[in-house]
Amino acid sequence: MCGIAGYLELRRAAIDPSVAAQRLREMATAIAHRGPDDEGIYIDGPVGLTHRRLSIIDPAPHGRQPMQRGPIVVSYNGEIYNYRELRRELESVGEEFHTETDTEVLLAAFRHWGKQAFERFNGMFALALWDSSAQRLILVRDRIGKKPLYYAIHDDVLLFGSEIKAILTWPDFKRIPDLEAIHHYLSLQYVPAPWTAFAGIKTLPPGSILTITPDSEPTVRQYWSPPSPVDDRAFSQPAAREAEEKTLFLLKSAVESRMVADVPVGAFLSGGVDSSSVCALMAAAHDRPIKTFSIGFDEPDFDERQYARMVAEQIGADHHEEVVRPDAASLLQDLVWQFGQPFADPSAIPTYFVSQLARKEVTVVLTGDGGDEFFLGYERYRDFAALERFEHWPAMMRGAARHAASAISPALASQRPFGGLKRRLAMVGATRAERYAPAMLYFQEADKPLAYGGAMREFLDHSSLQILAPFLDGVPSLPAGAAWADSQTYLPDDLLVKVDVASMAFGLEARAPFLDVDLIEHAQSLPESLKIPAGTLKGHLKQTVRDLLPPIVINRPKMGFGVPIDKWFKDELHDFAFDIFASEAARSRGLFADGYALGLLADHASGRRQNHTRLWALLMLELWFREWID
Repeated sequence: MCGIAGYLELRRAAIDPSVAAQRLREMATAIAHRGPDDEGIYIDGPVGLTHRRLSIIDPAPHGRQPMQRGPIVVSYNGEIYNYRELRRELESVGEEFHTETDTEVLLAAFRHWGKQAFERFNGMFALALWDSSAQRLILVRDRIGKKPLYYAIHDDVLLFGSEIKAILTWPDFKRIPDLEAIHHYLSLQYVPAPWTAFAGIKTLPPGSILTITPDSEPTVRQYWSPPSPVDDRAFSQPAAREAEEKTLFLLKSAVESRMVADVPVGAFLSGGVDSSSVCALMAAAHDRPIKTFSIGFDEPDFDERQYARMVAEQIGADHHEEVVRPDAASLLQDLVWQFGQPFADPSAIPTYFVSQLARKEVTVVLTGDGGDEFFLGYERYRDFAALERFEHWPAMMRGAARHAASAISPALASQRPFGGLKRRLAMVGATRAERYAPAMLYFQEADKPLAYGGAMREFLDHSSLQILAPFLDGVPSLPAGAAWADSQTYLPDDLLVKVDVASMAFGLEARAPFLDVDLIEHAQSLPESLKIPAGTLKGHLKQTVRDLLPPIVINRPKMGFGVPIDKWFKDELHDFAFDIFASEAARSRGLFADGYALGLLADHASGRRQNHTRLWALLMLELWFREWID
């Protein structure tokens, strides 16, 4: 795991080599936390590459980057888990290797297979590859989007980096907020790719290749996306048992391949099914107790440590845990700097602290990310299954329900029982995207006309549902479509960003076995009826790992990585938030209606409404403006 950055001069723009070296050092310094072990710089004509190294495999100096073999040089962030198999295949056709690194295998694979090599990699990676013979720069991101990569064109120079902070070091780069991106952020609590919160900076989407030369415009091609869900069909018991055996085999293989390292390896353990399964398989594959790490809060509703302890005891883990009592106001400033753009998923807080805890003992951790999306683990999937029956109602009945919902005024809907009736009627006549929206949009589209000030009102007709809808239509069911949408939006743009930023803040590499390509493709071949039989969330996976975990862990309701922000806005965070929202800086931006945020805060503090998720989004946005724009 590392950090990469660099530039390519376009249209023969010329940067003095001594100036270029200094600029590369500044880019590297901005992301030094990602790679505390080493730094490298490469300059060749129009291109400059830099690399910050976190040594994981073959930490000797000969593994440093940028690494060059012939006319090809690479700056690479990540791990290729099948590099040993690829190395053997390449050796059989005459390739020679001088290190034990996966970086050298990457270079040899590109020389041998060209861009098709990236389709053969099973791993997590973001890389910049310069081919001096073709005068071509290639930027590539892994299939799922585990590792980030951002780019921009500024004054005839292409800039790129593992974090936006690296790009922002470039002289005279103007920090202008992208208000459309912020509009979508308010809906989703994250900025969706390819947007970033900065005008002119883009996210390279997962599974994509950007190609550019000094004399051409960049072209972006997607080389992979998760397979779409299969049509549901009844599985016989033998077929179901065979599916369980294959799931367990692939998960076991994914775990074992991600334990390969020349540094200490541990795991995050929340006490949920996904992380617990990973830890159990790690323990079975290791001859010494594995190190596991958990975080909890004083509030019982947000503390899963008892379940983590049960799992740790059963598998004989060397377990470490902490109770988090953060100074929320000061912590938020740190998070805003680390993320570089607005990010309103509050589970970033426990992820940040558990990463800090783990880094005291290990350099690599395994996580349970991806299990919910590919094996249907979220409560909303069960809710969506209940809504499926409305799709079979006659169009006239659905239209009548929709008309009746619209006839209930907002004033009447604020009173019981009319609010609930309006929502139920609306769901009958809704499209799939509209049914998906209440579960995923934090600011609903109907909320924004009241919330927005003049600067944001031009985006009112840019519905965030347009980002999600393509994944929901043309699939067998709403739960399957929702999971597919989550896997290509919420997972890479929220969950994986959260884990990457929080872990790399402490120079910790996080690996996710559930995001193994072979396991994903297998999971997507399983029908919904197998994944959530009789409404049992993640039923197939639970049945697969039933012998590995305590029954209470298998059977308990999903809790999630929650944070008591509803309480914080009534107590320790209230005055801080009030001062922020009431400030002249916040009011003068013109983004929101005057007094809107303060009204949300007052209603929340009084108990009239639960506004904590929207308050969190607004607070993180204003703090981002102060850190990165003002």
